[in-house]
Amino acid sequence: MTDPSLARILVIDDEKDMLETCRKIFSLHSYKADTAERGEAALSLCQQHHYDLAIIDLKMPDMDGMEVMKRLLQIRKDQLIIFITAFASVESAIQAVRGGAFDFLRKPFKMDELILVVERALRFKALQDENQRLQRGLQESFQVGKIVGKSPVLQEALIKLRKVSEVEIPVLICGESGTGKELFARTIHANSRRREKMFLAVDCASLPEPLLEGELFGYEKGAFTGAVQTKRGLLEVASGGTLMLDEIGEMPLNLQVKLLRALQEGCVRRLGGDQERPFDIRLLCATHRDLETMVNHGSFREDLYYRINVVRIDAPPLRERQGDVHLLATHFFESFRSKVSKRLEGISAAALLILESYDWPGNVRELRHAIERACTLTESTHIVPEDLPPSILAAVEEKETVTSSSDFARAKREIIEDFERKYVARMLSHTAGNVTEAARLSGLSRPAYHRLMSKYQITSSTFKN
Repeated sequence: MTDPSLARILVIDDEKDMLETCRKIFSLHSYKADTAERGEAALSLCQQHHYDLAIIDLKMPDMDGMEVMKRLLQIRKDQLIIFITAFASVESAIQAVRGGAFDFLRKPFKMDELILVVERALRFKALQDENQRLQRGLQESFQVGKIVGKSPVLQEALIKLRKVSEVEIPVLICGESGTGKELFARTIHANSRRREKMFLAVDCASLPEPLLEGELFGYEKGAFTGAVQTKRGLLEVASGGTLMLDEIGEMPLNLQVKLLRALQEGCVRRLGGDQERPFDIRLLCATHRDLETMVNHGSFREDLYYRINVVRIDAPPLRERQGDVHLLATHFFESFRSKVSKRLEGISAAALLILESYDWPGNVRELRHAIERACTLTESTHIVPEDLPPSILAAVEEKETVTSSSDFARAKREIIEDFERKYVARMLSHTAGNVTEAARLSGLSRPAYHRLMSKYQITSSTFKN
């Protein structure tokens, strides 16, 4: 499905009025809708047609919604499903969402509520489909490795990566800290003719000048105090492969001179040595600094700048990668869930809204750390807003306060809070004030449930009668 507005929807409900209403409403929104009053009829339709979304009533006479979902997923494992359910079966609907459904709506609901949920589900599906399509297209001739995303700015960068991988030219990768510049460099190496050889990276900002000089050029035994044995420099060690100089803008000027000479002559002289040793490397450099401005200020050599900047590729900041936060968060969640000794099933919609609202000054690295932290600390089966770093929650709240002249930000926050407040009260009402049971049915730990009760000043004693 590339265009959500052309989606085909199947509605399964034993109430004829509901089916007719859904058919009319979806038609007004340009969706094609088929309907079925029974589970068996719905399964038969799914064998004949491809549906982008199935909307299923949880309680039906011949086959309940859970069984319909199970059999639909056997027909098509990535089938998108939304449940509609009466209050009495909300707990079952929650379990269904954990079992693979996208969302659920509680009856009675307004049709505009249904349309909002449907639109959100279809946008999510379109995003997934487009990302898979782009990744498949790239990987036919270009291995993107761990680069995740489908945003136009990222795809533009990947096209450049593919082109420069095919030719032996120096590349300068520019971008803010945490944008994945080393991952870009590794991708270039993995798609070059040197892929079977060594890839080495050195961070010019993390080493003091004497150590950096020794790392790059090597030294002979006795060249200085502490040089107890001969050491080959990375220019020699990486010969035949690829050498990445990360944060090259931090390299001292006198080392820039020595590096330029080595690159021009294709040979290196170790510290304390007199022999020229040839090397053959593919040079990739990266920086978060504006090297052109540094050249103008005299803090970076102009001749070295033009030597390393044959082609420039910009690693885009995460705030400009529209739609990639969701994909990256899910990718990191899947990576970390197997590393913790508890059951984790997903990231809640409320947490995703917050992640997508944040500006990510630390870029992809910051997002990775936020998801790793949430997976470690969460007391639920799903990552919820309270599991995210306080700095992110505070920044999003401040941002929404500043921009809340647009009613959207305020409305989003109010909807989330209203849902949480009503849900906590509803579960306590259902369990007659039994907090432990309410937490269990909600998939939350007792402490996490108590925090929500405290947040909305809800007491269990109110529901015990």
